[in-house]
Amino acid sequence: MNVDIKASAREHGQLQRELWEIAQSEKATVLPDASSLAKARASLPQSLADDGIGYESTRRHILDDLVPAFNMSSISPRYYGFVTGGVTPAALFADGIVSAYDQNVQVHLPQHTVATDVEHTALGLLVDLLRLPRDWHNGTFSTGATASNVLGLACGREYVIRAAMRRIGMTEVQSVGEIGLFNAMHTAGLSGLQILTTMPHSSLLKAAGVLGIGRFNVAYVAKDDDYLQFDMTKLESKLRDPYKATIVAVSCGEVNTGHFATGGLDEMQQLRQLCDKYGAWLHVDGAFGIFGRVLPDSPEYAVVRKGCEGIELADSIAGDGHKMLNVPYDCGFFLCRHKGEANYVFKNPNAAYLTGSSSDADMIPSPLNIGLENSRRFRALPVYASLLAYGSKGYQAIVEEQVRLARKIAEWLYDHPEYNVLPEAGSKQELLEKTYMVVLLSAKDDKLNNQLAAKIDETRKIYVSGSSWQNRPACRIAISNWRVQADRDFAVVKEVLDSVAENGV
Repeated sequence: MNVDIKASAREHGQLQRELWEIAQSEKATVLPDASSLAKARASLPQSLADDGIGYESTRRHILDDLVPAFNMSSISPRYYGFVTGGVTPAALFADGIVSAYDQNVQVHLPQHTVATDVEHTALGLLVDLLRLPRDWHNGTFSTGATASNVLGLACGREYVIRAAMRRIGMTEVQSVGEIGLFNAMHTAGLSGLQILTTMPHSSLLKAAGVLGIGRFNVAYVAKDDDYLQFDMTKLESKLRDPYKATIVAVSCGEVNTGHFATGGLDEMQQLRQLCDKYGAWLHVDGAFGIFGRVLPDSPEYAVVRKGCEGIELADSIAGDGHKMLNVPYDCGFFLCRHKGEANYVFKNPNAAYLTGSSSDADMIPSPLNIGLENSRRFRALPVYASLLAYGSKGYQAIVEEQVRLARKIAEWLYDHPEYNVLPEAGSKQELLEKTYMVVLLSAKDDKLNNQLAAKIDETRKIYVSGSSWQNRPACRIAISNWRVQADRDFAVVKEVLDSVAENGV
């Protein structure tokens, strides 16, 4: 089989350009219609044939039968579900190169490839974009924020158990990664591990289950009158338990509303002081909220910027690249303030053939020793390409336009006779100041509200994800695609929501 790599990459780019033109056409829909879905399912083979149909027939099958039944989740600027994001042109080009060359980026072998150097540089550029100090230039790229939360809690689990060993006077502190969780906790005199948080993403609870901490041991320490803000008194009361080691987790962007668990540097400083006092680990789940840090320092963004303020005081940060960074699935990032901490957990032992051999191995650690996988895709290259192409000002402009659209929608809904914008705000000004890039809404009429998400999505013009708020169904509009144009897209949203309200059920 003779494969022309450059031709393959060009074809990948040409296909994406064709799909982009389809998405921009007036007839483009965000979701496929029923006939396209039925045709695609009917075209799927029931079993593997002895003789293949060949490349060209397979290509036509995918383009003609399957592609029309895909949704436009990353291509359309009006797909508002799941904070999906999109793929910038630079990232798209780089992803074609990634597929063509298929580099495995898990061992730093500088005489063999520049791939790990590129990944290390991309992490540094990302740290710069997020306005973090360069001592945060430690970490790795993961499959997404879920995996990055696993990495952050795993490092936290390691750190807090070792801290507990030191508190009881142990001079030779042993690693959880070496002796195991049960033995380490027993040695440290601990009866349990706990995660203290307010309103976390479900992936945080998933990570707790995966790591043996247990979903049951995720405790909520929010204020009585605010579901998201930390009650420092409740937090300290839980931290005092001498038989439990603790990870404190901060939601930098709550998934339903886009709001933040902290409201400024003072609150993060309080969290940092309490964690230091009791030997706890401070983790930030910044999946999409962290990108509020790229916004300019101006009064209109003050509330959002305060929600991201002080996260450099944390011990670890989880984030998603395939959200507001607008690079392809799958890509997340994990950053850690403590160089070498991840190695305690993820060190890959007893594999001499997977050992780097360069003098600068300590400068660029092999990713397989600081992350979950021993093999993975070169997902750093689209990140590198996109950051290089657009810079901090380019990303600032993208996020500003997304916020502008969210606030146009929220302002319009605030005065709408048929809809509620959630959570309820004391004034329109307060609502707009808090709105980042998520708008949560419901219909005032219960009958319509029970079917609202389905009615909106049936139009195929926009897509919203269903949610709930205070025991009532709700719809979430999550704006994260680089193609967003606030004025153009607001007109479509307004048209759809007015039509749904007028026609009812």
